[in-house]
Amino acid sequence: MRRTLWILIFNFGLVWAKSGGGVGGFGSFGSPPPLAAPSVGGGGFFGFGVPFFFGGMMGGGFGGLGLLFLLILLFIAFSIVRGLQRASQGGGLGPGAEVARLRLALLYRPEVQTELRSLAERADTQSPEGLAELVGNAVALLLREQPSWRFASFERARGDFTEVEAQFQRWMTEDRGSYTETFHRFGDEREIRPTAPQVDPAGRYLLVSLIVALRGNFPPVTTPLRGSGAREALLALTSATRENLLAAFVSWTPEAQGEALTEDELVSGWPQLDLL
Repeated sequence: MRRTLWILIFNFGLVWAKSGGGVGGFGSFGSPPPLAAPSVGGGGFFGFGVPFFFGGMMGGGFGGLGLLFLLILLFIAFSIVRGLQRASQGGGLGPGAEVARLRLALLYRPEVQTELRSLAERADTQSPEGLAELVGNAVALLLREQPSWRFASFERARGDFTEVEAQFQRWMTEDRGSYTETFHRFGDEREIRPTAPQVDPAGRYLLVSLIVALRGNFPPVTTPLRGSGAREALLALTSATRENLLAAFVSWTPEAQGEALTEDELVSGWPQLDLL
């Protein structure tokens, strides 16, 4: 209820904005990477064979060897717990995490609007596999439209899982707040609010934003994005797979058929975009 009220209040202040839609979900935020089994070189713990320990315990009760065995077990258990805690924050055993956002403005074509809505409708937004497929399909769609690319921006942030999740939420909220939301799917949530298109004869552009968070790092991207940089950025986002994807969100504006952004709306609403 509070989330819906917040969205309505936010959109009320942006009644001038064009329509927009978005789709995404959380993949494996909060799930630490798999841990390797403790080293047990020599066929037992720290080189001592299991039969050796049990032989000592059977023969002498919980004497010196039995106590040593218990201490080693406690040490291993403590190390595993510490490793889980550190990995869940992206440190220690884990490689950390990174989130990236690419915004791409291209010349408006209604077919692109239609295909983005179709991707959003049929995407599996509740599994890392489905989200990785969503990102891959959106990237493939945009790559086919390369002759229409005009403006773009790319930003990225590294940190532990908590920091990256917070940055993902900030960027997603910023994108959702830049348009009047007419379509939204995130995880198991789904909202559609049809609206009358605000058709402007001077409208020329469609803006697409992709936000992806993954465990590890994205490949290098050449910035500013002139030349091959925008293509590099798009392909870098496809590094997210079912194994490492933490979250993804794809949004576009305008969403209503027939609407397009004017150049003034594009430049004033997203001043960080660079001309390609």
